[in-house]
Amino acid sequence: MRGVAAEEKDNKEKMDGDPVQEETKAQETSKMAEEAAEEAKDEAVAQEASRADKKEKKKKDKKQDAMKEKVEELEDRVKRQMAEFDNFRKRTEKEKTAMFETGAKSVIEKILPVVDNFERGLASVSEEEKDGALAQGMQMIYKQLMTELENLDVKPIPAVGEEFNPDFHNAVMQTQSDEFESGVVAQELQKGYTYRDSVVRHSMVAVVE
Repeated sequence: MRGVAAEEKDNKEKMDGDPVQEETKAQETSKMAEEAAEEAKDEAVAQEASRADKKEKKKKDKKQDAMKEKVEELEDRVKRQMAEFDNFRKRTEKEKTAMFETGAKSVIEKILPVVDNFERGLASVSEEEKDGALAQGMQMIYKQLMTELENLDVKPIPAVGEEFNPDFHNAVMQTQSDEFESGVVAQELQKGYTYRDSVVRHSMVAVVE
C-alpha cells in the first residue's frame, strides 16, 4: 500500500496542474477574448456603417424632396406664365378686333353719304334718261359699291312694313296709313345699315300712329 506521503504528493500535483496545459489554456482564453473583441469591433463598425448609410439615405431623400418641390414650383410658375400669356393673347386679339371693328365702322359711316347721293341721283333720273350713258354708268358704279359693301357684311336695315324697333329705327315723324297698322314703319326717310349685326346707322323712318 502506498503511503500517506505519496497520496499527498499526488493530490498536490493534481491541484497544481500541468504548467504547459495551464499556459495553453491561458493562450486559448486570450485568443477567444481577442476574437470576441474583434467580433465586437466588427459589429460596431457594421452598426456605424449602417447608421452612416441611413443618414446618407435620409440626406439624399431630403435633397430629392427639395429638388422635387423646386421642380413643382417651377412647373407651377411656368403654367401661370403660360396662362397669363394666353389671356394676354386673347385680350390683345379681342382689342385688335374691336379696333378693327371701330375703324371699319368709321370708314363705312363716311361711305354711306356717298351711297345716299347715288340713290338720290338715280331716283332723279327721268324715264327718258334711264337708258342714257350717264345713268347707266351711275347705275353700274352704284351696284359695284353696294356689292363691295355687302362683301364686307354691310347690309341695309329692313324698314317699310316692319314693326318699329328702336334698336334699328329712328322715328322722326308719325303718319297715317290705310296700308299699315299702328306701330309699323310706313316710310323710310333715310336708309339705315348694319355692319356684322352691329348698327352703323339707324334708319330714319315715319311710323303709323
